[in-house]
Amino acid sequence: MIDKIKDYIGEADAFTTENKEELEAFRIKFLSKKGILNEFFAEFKSVPNDQKKEFGQVINALKTAAEDKVKGIVELLESREESKGVFGDLTRSAEPVIIGSRHPISIVKNQIIDIFANIGFNVSEGPEIEDDWHNFTALNLPEYHPARDMQDTFFIQTNPDVLLRTHTSSVQVRYMENNKPPIRTISPGRVFRNEAISSRSHCIFHQVEGLYIDKDVSFADLKQTLLYFTKEMFGKSKIRLRPSYFPFTEPSAEIDIYWGLKTETDYRITKGTGWLEIGGCGMVDPNVLKNCDINPDEYNGFAFGVGVERIAMLLYQIGDIRMFYENDVRFLEQFKASI
Repeated sequence: MIDKIKDYIGEADAFTTENKEELEAFRIKFLSKKGILNEFFAEFKSVPNDQKKEFGQVINALKTAAEDKVKGIVELLESREESKGVFGDLTRSAEPVIIGSRHPISIVKNQIIDIFANIGFNVSEGPEIEDDWHNFTALNLPEYHPARDMQDTFFIQTNPDVLLRTHTSSVQVRYMENNKPPIRTISPGRVFRNEAISSRSHCIFHQVEGLYIDKDVSFADLKQTLLYFTKEMFGKSKIRLRPSYFPFTEPSAEIDIYWGLKTETDYRITKGTGWLEIGGCGMVDPNVLKNCDINPDEYNGFAFGVGVERIAMLLYQIGDIRMFYENDVRFLEQFKASI
């Protein structure tokens, strides 16, 4: 009898199938009320006392082997069905995919590019490591010019003629050197200035500068272009142009937008005035045109530049510019809906 049970244990261990019907037949044969195990348990009382211990151990071994076999095959078949259900059903709805977040600086920069693209401006780019000519001299800032002190510059120590660009106006110089009027381009990019880092300023920031060179361009054209931009970007049409000085434009002005004082963040970033400076502008100085081989007697134009961080702080009510550079995932995840 014990040998017969051991044969059944070997049969259970060797059993394998990928068919549910065959598995059910196996379960009925060994584990049902009328199955082999119950028959052996019923015969337990007729087994001699000296064999009952071994008989019971062998029966339990058969029960364990049969139950483990059924359980293992059931789990295998279910896992295959689940895999087929996930990857084989082309009609299933897509599972949510975790995506990254676009940086708010990139979001705002792309919005600015799209706005100016709608009125015919193309995009030009240039190197972040510049030479003195393109960053200063060609822009009416010759060596020892006092206006160079307006931009605390990071110079390359081994070569004083090489520096980190302080504005993307250097890209405009390169563009004018290689293209003839009419010119209508914007130059987005990162710039560097040796400034103290605070909640409102940083040594690294982003600009989008625009340049329009053609015949008979007026300051009124500049004003209307900026007004169009502020309406599209902010939905607001109240701006002011404050007289200012830039070596490469004449006349020059600072661009302010009236944002209001609705929140505490508005008070902080506008210093309680409701007005926020977002950039500078002016008519291109004739000397700059000459340096780029463009005849100032035939052509003139305007240039402007806006700070991307300032605009992003307004749009998203961010009170501290340093948050853009801390790489805090909790901060960046707030902009997933803006991608």
